[in-house]
Amino acid sequence: MHIRILFLFLGILIFESSCKAQEIRVYKEPVFANDWSKPSIHPDRIILNPGQNPSSEMNVTWRTTTEIEVAYAEIAPATAAPKFWRNAKTYTAKTENLNAKEVPMAEVEANYHSVEFKNLQPGQVYGYRVGDGEHWSEWFQFKTASADPKERFSFLYVGDAQNYILELWARLIREGYRKAPDADFIIHAGDLINYAHREQEWHEWFTAGGFIHSMLPSLSVPGNHEYNYLNNSNREAGRALSIQWKPQFTFPINGPEGLEETAYFIDYPDVKFIFLDSNRDHEKQAAWLRDILKENKKKWTIVSYHHPLFSASSGRDNEALRAIWKPIFDEFKVDLALQGHDHSYARGRVSPGENVLNGTNLRDLTGTVYVVSVSGGKMYGLNPNAWEGTEAVRDRAAENTQLFQVISIENNSLKFESYTAVGELYDAFELAKNEDGSNTFLELKTDLGPEYRFENTIPYEDQLPSEIESKILKKYSGYEIRRVIFKEVEGQTRIELRIQKVEIQKILLLDSKGKVLSEN
Repeated sequence: MHIRILFLFLGILIFESSCKAQEIRVYKEPVFANDWSKPSIHPDRIILNPGQNPSSEMNVTWRTTTEIEVAYAEIAPATAAPKFWRNAKTYTAKTENLNAKEVPMAEVEANYHSVEFKNLQPGQVYGYRVGDGEHWSEWFQFKTASADPKERFSFLYVGDAQNYILELWARLIREGYRKAPDADFIIHAGDLINYAHREQEWHEWFTAGGFIHSMLPSLSVPGNHEYNYLNNSNREAGRALSIQWKPQFTFPINGPEGLEETAYFIDYPDVKFIFLDSNRDHEKQAAWLRDILKENKKKWTIVSYHHPLFSASSGRDNEALRAIWKPIFDEFKVDLALQGHDHSYARGRVSPGENVLNGTNLRDLTGTVYVVSVSGGKMYGLNPNAWEGTEAVRDRAAENTQLFQVISIENNSLKFESYTAVGELYDAFELAKNEDGSNTFLELKTDLGPEYRFENTIPYEDQLPSEIESKILKKYSGYEIRRVIFKEVEGQTRIELRIQKVEIQKILLLDSKGKVLSEN
């Protein structure tokens, strides 16, 4: 008994120490050479996007220098025989020139090539490669969707990658692929990068995913960070969609006019996936969405967009958007809404129609389930009031945690699982489709551990050592420490400290021992 208590005590000490900074450590961000993200004659940024009917359509897009004016894609049903390519067909690509040399942070010119593979066989593995007839990529493989509405399939969903993309998002998407290697596709719910037109960040995004982008089809919506001014001298023109977005992706052209490749849908045998651009034209998309859902005969309906209808983080409520889109979700019984933007995790639901979320109904029937998630390294705090005062109930949440989601559908069952960047199951639930179209909700979080918060995870912000903190607060009586930043100045570790007393603010620069070097 005493030994068991000792081990428990030691475990708590180890957990607590792992959640605290052990030393002053300055993070060194990677520096990329100027030509690191430039195109070459060899195909790069090879990415798959499903067509409207993924059972028979798949699109591929890639990039080269402008000297490659004609490009091709070859495709064949894949077999175990190495020369399966004998049955290949060759398609001439559509080539689009992107001249962004005058766009700040883009400063690149490239040719983008795309091919839309059509009339493919359902449930078939295909091999393909792209090139100019001489400079070829390796052969990649993908599998078309099944045509059987009862056959199980799964897909991945991630929130904002946005920051520290190659540094930290890479591990997340690779762990997601390892966890669900047979997934049919991956949904990116906006803010793939931080600065809309920045070529380096797009190159980080493609490099982080690597071959995954070429084998696991992507379905993406733009976030607010995919919109920015093309030129600061002409801000009157407004924020424009990332200049790379349309050349580098080939999404279905079936959305509202003017929102091509930012609002669209795809059709699985018994699931309709709808993608919306929450940055603009909300009313126009609402009318289009209503028309699409009126004709929808699919058993399941899943929507994805960037700005949450029920926000996870404080001060980010999208009340106007919720007032426009939620009534449509309710009317047409949208099953699942996959969102981003808030840099934290929240999962909850609304009531099913006229029922109220209490008593038996809370345990059984449910309306739309709303999820907000984050996959990159930038983190915000949760709203401490959860979703109080709204029409929804928040069931599980997380701070300071990189997550990916695996969603599986088989006939009348939908299973949702959220995993951390190290493959730990963090959240789960199931929906069972009833004959009348309603959903029975099964909560699975009860078997999982406690929720993650900033206070029980490794600190997100730099933490001032306690002995230095005591020294500063003694010297600057009545002040509070507002922010700590570890930095390197001329090879020496320095601490930048912001302290405040009422309306008086000071910026201090300390050495690693806590000696004040300057005060502003």
